[in-house]
This record gives sequence, structure tokens and C-alpha cells, in this order.
Amino acid sequence: MEDSPAPPPVPDAASLREAALAHLARFATTEQGLRQVLDRRLRRWGVRASRAGLPNEDIESAIASLRPAIDGIVASMTDLGAVDDAGYARNRALSLTRTGRSRRAVEAHLANKGVDQDTTREALNDSLGERSDSSAQEAELAAALVLARKRRLGPFQRPDREEEDPLKALGVFARNGFSRDVAQSVLDMDSDEAEDRIIAFRSL
Repeated sequence: MEDSPAPPPVPDAASLREAALAHLARFATTEQGLRQVLDRRLRRWGVRASRAGLPNEDIESAIASLRPAIDGIVASMTDLGAVDDAGYARNRALSLTRTGRSRRAVEAHLANKGVDQDTTREALNDSLGERSDSSAQEAELAAALVLARKRRLGPFQRPDREEEDPLKALGVFARNGFSRDVAQSVLDMDSDEAEDRIIAFRSL
């Protein structure tokens, strides 16, 4: 009968900090995102420790004792500027819009990443313009055009395809967070103008 593997060493604050730095060297993230990365590291340790025969109550106690260390590491990385929710939100807002995400979809994405509403609103206003501004409206239209090109709708419909159902096309835009007015503008646009608007937005 094989001996059980020795329990892996319990993580400590130093190893968690190293893990945080390694992650941040490769990926931009939010405070919540970094906290989840470190929490998953603890959970993976817990799985290995359990397989090695360490009692579950000891595992949970060790994990609980390290939660304050995780909070301290996240705060430290934020103070250093390595984690910046506002900067992350600005960059993601612009990049997601350029890939065809509506403002509403970007807001939902950032909320899921743990960015608070005020930071999200400021980031969107900084990167795309305030909702009522012409720059924000142009960004929303350009994002809808990118989606239309991906889905072969409106000005990007293939000429060899049967004419699309307008209500079905409008439904695609609605499900992706675009208003009916924006969707209708896209569907009414000719292909040359549509391409020019996408190029102009992506060159900003």
C-alpha cells in the first residue's frame, strides 16, 4: 500500500504576495479580481491538503487565518498602483467598445469584475464621453456597427443571402444592449459609411 503524500506546506503572506506579483506581471485586474486569484490559490492548496489527509477543519482554519493577509496584499498592490480599478475600467471600456460591446454591456462587464458604479461611470465618461455627448453617441454607433459586421447585419449583409427580417436584426442589437434608435441607424446605413465610421472610431 502506497503512503499518502505529505501535506503541502501552508501558504503564507510572502508566498501569496509573490503569487500576486506574478499575476499582475501578466494580467491587468481589479481589486476583486486579484482577491479572487489569491483565494483560488488557497482553495487549490486546500484540495491538495485534503487529498494528503489533513483534516478539513484544519484546512478551513488555515484558509480563514490568511484572509486578512489577502486583504493586506490587495491594499498594498492598490497603493503601489499595480491594481487600479479606474484605469482598468477606462482601458476595458474602450477596448470592449471597439469589439462591438454596447455601453450597457460594458457596464455589466465591469460590475462583474467588481468595479463600483461611480468608478464605472467616470471611466466610461473619460474613455467614451458622457452619455449625452456626441462622442459617446458616436462610440455607441461604432460599437453597434462592429457587432453588425460580426453578425453580417445591415450594411454588412452578404449579397448572396436572403433579405434579413428587420425585427430579427433589431432583436440581435437589443440583446446586446443597444437602443432601437442606434440599431435602426446601423440597419439604414450603407456599407461605405459604416466602414468609414468603424475605421474613424478605432483610430482615436
